[in-house]
Amino acid sequence: MANGIIIIDKPADWTSMDVCAKLRGILKTKKVGHAGTLDPMATGVLPVFVGQATRGVSFAESGDKEYLAALRLGLVTNTQDTSGQALHRTETLPDRAALEAVLPRFTGEISQLPPMYSAIKIGGKKLYELARQGKEVERRPRPVTIHALELVEQTASGDYVLRVRCSKGTYVRTLCHDIGQALGCGGCMAALRRTMAAGFILSDAVTLEQVQAEGEALLRPVDSLFRDRPAYVLPTPRAVARCRNGNPVSVTEPLPEGEYRVYDPEGDFLCLSRLEGGVLTSIKNFFGA
Repeated sequence: MANGIIIIDKPADWTSMDVCAKLRGILKTKKVGHAGTLDPMATGVLPVFVGQATRGVSFAESGDKEYLAALRLGLVTNTQDTSGQALHRTETLPDRAALEAVLPRFTGEISQLPPMYSAIKIGGKKLYELARQGKEVERRPRPVTIHALELVEQTASGDYVLRVRCSKGTYVRTLCHDIGQALGCGGCMAALRRTMAAGFILSDAVTLEQVQAEGEALLRPVDSLFRDRPAYVLPTPRAVARCRNGNPVSVTEPLPEGEYRVYDPEGDFLCLSRLEGGVLTSIKNFFGA
């Protein structure tokens, strides 16, 4: 059975679930899940987890992400991107200096009002389902963090590329909309490419065509998700048995406290654990993943 992580360069006009469905067919397994949904118009890094590696999805979803976003000033739409219906247009546009001056207002912790065209559920219904029925409901602003916001280039009059590094739950199209509102001309997102998620970058990604050709050979081991944590090898069969049975393991070495990738002496990844007070306690087991 296939187990591991594959980083897909998601093509435009595919949903994240479309990608998972395609991979289920290619890899001939039902157990496939993704971390961090990308809208159909977006492209770029989509971490996909296969087999027992799906246990790692929650860890991948919680991390920061980075994007290249195309901002179009002078256009407001009902979806906050160019796929939607135009609500307002103007040809009176601010210059590049004005845009650069307003960007610092959108860094750090900010408040975002989730767009109606989103998968957030209110009253058991997804917002986009209500929006397609012409309904708008009250939403509560949510805090998100913009760690970095940089103007990369201007591509045309009113069209810019922004580099955004942000926390989980950030709507980049809402960020584009809000920047346009702050400038007084309106704005929306014209394109989006995710360049980093779960610590994986575009150079790690492969296309669906490559997966079709090479299959399981492109799967990464699940411990690659935790490569920023130090490794610890259990020294004895007794320690391995305790770990596999879900019991804490005493560590005699003077190691710093924190999270560790834990392996058996043969090099098999067993679990992600936390070391505290000289005791390793499992956070998540990955036996066989």
